Amino acid sequence: MADTKREIERKYESDDSGLPDLTGVAGVAAVIDKGVAHLDATYYDTADERLARSSITLRRRTGGSDAGWHLKFPVAPGVRDEIRAPLSDTVPRVIAGLVRSRIRDAELLPVVRLRSDRDLWDLVDADGRLLAEVSMDAVQAERLTDAGGSAQWTELEVELADDGDPAFLDKVDKRLRKAGVRPSKSASKLARALAQTAPRGRKKRKPAPAEAPVTAGDHVLAYLREQRDAIVALDPAVRQDAYDSVHRMRVATRRMRSAFRSYGKVLDRQITDPLGEELKWLAGELGVDRDREVLTERLTAALAEVPRPLIHGPVRTRMRLWASARRGGSRRRLTGVLDSKRYLTLLDALDALVDAPPLLKAAGGKPEKVISKAVRNDFGKLTELVEQAVALPPGQDRDLALHEARKKAKRTRYSAEAAVPALGDPATALLKSMKSLQTLLGDHQDSVMTRQTLRELSAVAHAAGESSFTYGLLYGREERRAERAETELPGMWASVKDGAGL
Repeated sequence: MADTKREIERKYESDDSGLPDLTGVAGVAAVIDKGVAHLDATYYDTADERLARSSITLRRRTGGSDAGWHLKFPVAPGVRDEIRAPLSDTVPRVIAGLVRSRIRDAELLPVVRLRSDRDLWDLVDADGRLLAEVSMDAVQAERLTDAGGSAQWTELEVELADDGDPAFLDKVDKRLRKAGVRPSKSASKLARALAQTAPRGRKKRKPAPAEAPVTAGDHVLAYLREQRDAIVALDPAVRQDAYDSVHRMRVATRRMRSAFRSYGKVLDRQITDPLGEELKWLAGELGVDRDREVLTERLTAALAEVPRPLIHGPVRTRMRLWASARRGGSRRRLTGVLDSKRYLTLLDALDALVDAPPLLKAAGGKPEKVISKAVRNDFGKLTELVEQAVALPPGQDRDLALHEARKKAKRTRYSAEAAVPALGDPATALLKSMKSLQTLLGDHQDSVMTRQTLRELSAVAHAAGESSFTYGLLYGREERRAERAETELPGMWASVKDGAGL
């Protein structure tokens, strides 16, 4: 088992002159001395420090009140999510899984050992409630690789109490600055240790500053890197079943795959098409749970609107059982997908693509010409599909046609999204209209899928001797929702066409 804790803290340089007086900080009634803790932490990373490059830290620590394995992900400046696991001799499997997208098949090795003598104080209010924990750490760092260097320093940390107000740290900060204490230049102890214990003559590698996109290829690659980074960064959240993480990761795969198609004149499709197929596979695996989540939310909301006298039989129970069916197994299956060789190979291939892109001649062209042409091409295909769907009579054929139009609207939305930095307001306007169109067509498709689910639930209920009345009621309401969407579509589409300025 692993527990997650949101850590909000500030780090400061210290000359080891002791803790400044913090009793004058607004809200602080007392500064309670908690004594000294002796901490011994070994930090793990790959030989080429992949975790450190992503500002991720993994350590095994003994001493103090929270001995064990600690994995920290950056959230914002001074904010990290810490995942904890019990103490063991080797990296726990659950922890290793959470860094899999970063390290791939590389081995995790001990890279730095930090031993700290930590003086602890609690800042409490008049009711004795903990506001923050302050620590003064005398640190000894030892590099365990590269012929081993060493360093030592003293630093001050102020960590906000659980559920505390982050504004309190600003008050402490103001007091510390008045006392001459300055913020640390390093984001973490590990970052400082790696910098100060590096072998002589070896300069710390700094990421090259991002250059502003100039060519059409620059703009497309910037968008693709953003999606690649999103897939990698969301992997741990998906493994932890964090809210909306599966959906966001799935969207990133779709955006990337869509860009391959829309900008086929920029990147060689002989290279990108096979990657697109692998992204389609990954999106499908992610969608097993997501599609059911969407339908569950829709069914739950629809049932909540039904007056109690019209709910006949154990409808809520049926829906709950349907929603939870296979979920536990599918979660395990999804984790298996993320640990699979196929997935890790895909991540490597995406890295290779953005690092050494298969650019075509058009990639060197002006964005205003190349990118706008690609977006117009997507919009033209969408126009054909929407007008074909509107011309069909209501029924299954129109449902299928609207579903195809929805997928094309999504692709046009993503191509416009990638075009915004290059084309500005016209692309932004198209993006906005595509979102609205996608929402309308998406609601229609959700109605189609919900009605199919209601037919299945009704059949199960009927076979069990239960009333199918409520399912029929919900089915009828879904039909009305689909009809409203179909009625609104011609007017919305006319407005979209009039506003398309590309």
